[in-house]
Amino acid sequence: MKGDSPVKVVVVGGGSSYTPELVEGLIAGYAALPVSEFCLADIPAGKAKLAAVAGLGGRMIEKAGLADRIKITQTLQLREALPGADFVISQFRVGGLAARVRDERIPLQYGITGQETTGPGGFAQALRSIPAALDLARAIERLCPAACLINFTNPAGILTEALCRYSTVRTLGLCNIPLTMRKTAAAFLNVDPERLSLQFTGLNHLSFITRAVLDGEEITDQLLASPAAIHFFLHDLPGVEESEARALLNGLRLIPSPYLRYYYFPEQTYRAAAAQAASAGTRGEQVAAVEAELFALYADPSLDSKPPQLSFRGGACYSAAATRLMAAVYSDEPSEHVLNMPHGGAINEMPAGAVVETNCLVRGSSAAPLSGGALPLAARGLIQQVKAYEQLTVEAAAEGDRRKAYLALLNHPLVKGAAVARSLLAE
Repeated sequence: MKGDSPVKVVVVGGGSSYTPELVEGLIAGYAALPVSEFCLADIPAGKAKLAAVAGLGGRMIEKAGLADRIKITQTLQLREALPGADFVISQFRVGGLAARVRDERIPLQYGITGQETTGPGGFAQALRSIPAALDLARAIERLCPAACLINFTNPAGILTEALCRYSTVRTLGLCNIPLTMRKTAAAFLNVDPERLSLQFTGLNHLSFITRAVLDGEEITDQLLASPAAIHFFLHDLPGVEESEARALLNGLRLIPSPYLRYYYFPEQTYRAAAAQAASAGTRGEQVAAVEAELFALYADPSLDSKPPQLSFRGGACYSAAATRLMAAVYSDEPSEHVLNMPHGGAINEMPAGAVVETNCLVRGSSAAPLSGGALPLAARGLIQQVKAYEQLTVEAAAEGDRRKAYLALLNHPLVKGAAVARSLLAE
């Protein structure tokens, strides 16, 4: 992509409460990514939310003194949004938060944690989202085939695999977790995050830090021994002793992402989720309450900055990750990013073409995984099993194959046998 031309960014799911985060990132990164049009697209049911987000975004841009440079537009027609797009950001949720709440509550009946991206909840969301993602890809192929699609839609790794397998659109999957982990680790070490380099390997929401380097010096053992390593997956999980967590880390010699709690402490995470659902409501129900407050704020014509309440919504570092990636694609300066994309031979233990989450080198139109070595034996079996589940889920959704959907659940480590897999699929 030419690095001196104006940029059009289209956000599919533009009425999301996350969008002001992205506006903030684009304003901060304008020098590196001169966005000329920021187009928010959504479905008719989201018309009111879209208008509120677009209004706030416009006021934020005006406050930053960029109103004469960045035009913010909105539309309920995808075919109006896509022509001329350089980047398309996917951040939609099929079925909205009501579907998320079902995804969280149904697994609890089977003694399984209900979570929007991991386990049966993530499976259900993938089945709803993959057909919509492929519809979006076909529209991009027709209307802006040179655009880069950045997928944030969850479950991000599974959707990115579907897009890479069943479309010709250039797709890069992005998650905020690796960047958040780097910032958190840097805070514990009391250093600037830019000085710290972390090597990730695995899958989206199932990745591990295998190596840490500070100012060119390896500090993996130091980070592993620090409170940060436990904080990532234990900071709000009751029922797990710190000594047990430390024993896990000492055995793995790897630093798991926060979502590994569901696999390594399944009973504790289930009990915590069930207790939360019974008392304060599921995470989806809590988010729905926060969103009602957020959109009331967004509609206030005096608000011209991101409200602090948005921090509870999640997605920390989301806008920084997106803006930094788009700037790398836009320019010709090489930079390293943790992405979801086909491993291209960088991880030989994974199936050909499989999407992984790992460090990648991005330079203009080129993006390629950087080899971090073989998958650690301590985590290899889990990663390979979940990848089998992911690939079966992709095929089930893309091909409408119920047998593969059953096999996907049967292969997921959190699903307790064939009878539970069959019942979950029916629900």
